[in-house]
Amino acid sequence: PKITGVPCLLKNIGVPKEIKRHEYRVGATPNCVAAYVSRGHSVWIERGAGERTGYPDAAYVAAGAVVARSKEALFAESGMIIKVKEPVAEEYGLFRKGQLLYTFLHLAADRPLTESLLTTGVDGVAYETIRTADGLLPCLAPMSEIAGRLATQEGAKCLEIPMGGRGILLGGVPGVARGTVLILGGGVVGRNACQMAVGLGARVTVMDINASRLSALDDLYGNRVDTRFSSEANLEELLPQTDLLIGAVLIPGARAPHLVRREHLALMKPGSVIVDVAVDQGGCVETTRPTTHDDPVFVVDGVLHYCVANMPGAVALTATQALTNATLPYGLLLADKGVQAACRDSAALRSGLNTYRGLCTCPGVAEAFGLEYVDTGRALERSGETV
Repeated sequence: PKITGVPCLLKNIGVPKEIKRHEYRVGATPNCVAAYVSRGHSVWIERGAGERTGYPDAAYVAAGAVVARSKEALFAESGMIIKVKEPVAEEYGLFRKGQLLYTFLHLAADRPLTESLLTTGVDGVAYETIRTADGLLPCLAPMSEIAGRLATQEGAKCLEIPMGGRGILLGGVPGVARGTVLILGGGVVGRNACQMAVGLGARVTVMDINASRLSALDDLYGNRVDTRFSSEANLEELLPQTDLLIGAVLIPGARAPHLVRREHLALMKPGSVIVDVAVDQGGCVETTRPTTHDDPVFVVDGVLHYCVANMPGAVALTATQALTNATLPYGLLLADKGVQAACRDSAALRSGLNTYRGLCTCPGVAEAFGLEYVDTGRALERSGETV
């Protein structure tokens, strides 16, 4: 079929090519396309959207997708847009009122995007705030697992002298002390970073305010991992010993707290490394700023900072498959029923709705920017719908 320019319908789903710098993932695989098509939806794919992940246009066409003639045409035709990363500035003007955006948003760290979605009236469902009744974050978890493992891998690399590091091998060798890793946060990112660090043979400490998380790590690793309650006193005690600090703090939908302030860097050894996985949410280190895969590291007060905002994009095939495995069931529910009915039927999706027809429906985002918070039920009622 050819693009007709008719008003957008939710039955039309668009999968654009990611244009964030060095982002190679894609929001849907050919298998995902086949699943949407089998439910009666039309899927439009932007030319080359999956190539860097190993999915050529022909694979999407074979699954039932239509290759759009341009990004603009894809957005004009589609009622639901499925992405991986939050839109960048050049994409803001492509959206329109009532269009459904299903992607990572991280709005609490991005005021311009928040204002754009609210002004335009986009219905924004964020992968990272979809939460199940037991408190799990099913669409964020696979990327957190990957980011946690990459954090240790990239941090170990940054400790090498050619990268500007101290020249430390995390696992050491017989007769030489092992490197030390301090992980702030024992959630999904922290657990996976810990797994990799232990596997490399490093000395590992995990800090958290959640005693049950620390207990679980102690049960799993025994004396191979030290666990400490997260406090400033404990942090200041441990920083002078730390070669690699991994920031793995998450408050879903809200800006990350600055646990490590600039003055703390003076306690660290020159050439030590910080990997702040919380960069998408503003970072848990005060000196964090987003970097990219082609220029990942900067130095503040002698300490290397690795703050790539889309770490899993470096392993795009693994990451795309893991992400779409998690996001497809909720995507199908949204596409089949629309935002209102899907939120009525799924409490997890209600928590994922961040913006709706100009209203901010995520408390963490509202708090970050001083906006009026309207819970999902009230927001849908305002539009004549009920939850």
